[in-house]
Amino acid sequence: MRRTRFGAMDLQTALTFLLGVAVCYSAWLTSIVFCATHGARPLLIASAAFFPVGIVHGIGVWFGGW
Repeated sequence: MRRTRFGAMDLQTALTFLLGVAVCYSAWLTSIVFCATHGARPLLIASAAFFPVGIVHGIGVWFGGW
């Protein structure tokens, strides 16, 4: 079996990946806090159980969509 080796990840790729993860986590956390403070329990459950829903909702809260 042939196996390819990719070398080490460069600094720019690592920082881009970490920035993307930080943005997604911040949007998800924004959604959780927003739903908890405004009493939106069904959306709180949905965004806590299915994190893509929370990410989209959190970004929407940032830009004033909700």
